[in-house]
Amino acid sequence: MGEKHRNAIAKVRPGDKCLIYVMSTRKDDEVIPPRIMAVYEVTSEVFKDSSKIFKPPARNRNETFPLRIRLKPVKISEKPIDFKFLIPKLKFITNKKRWTGHIQGKAMREIPEEDYNLILSQYEK
Repeated sequence: MGEKHRNAIAKVRPGDKCLIYVMSTRKDDEVIPPRIMAVYEVTSEVFKDSSKIFKPPARNRNETFPLRIRLKPVKISEKPIDFKFLIPKLKFITNKKRWTGHIQGKAMREIPEEDYNLILSQYEK
């Protein structure tokens, strides 16, 4: 993560779980809806490393995202979980019509355990 998200990542501890959410994207003429791609477990404290590990997006061209944590996979989806399908059931999304405000602009967001369990249950289907 970038330095501007220092406060968010500082709350993360080993044993915490992270859901990997990917916002809606466009590929050629197809719009791919928002989805959850994987669940990971945090295995380290936050550490700083400025080595480049991927090509940053154009808007953050010079960012190295130095605040990092180590992760181990818990569930990686072959078929992504449709996030929009979950919105009516998720407790942390209080405004179901303007749900993007609960996620956009946030590098991390803590969610209730009940929501985490609901999302995790979609992997068993």
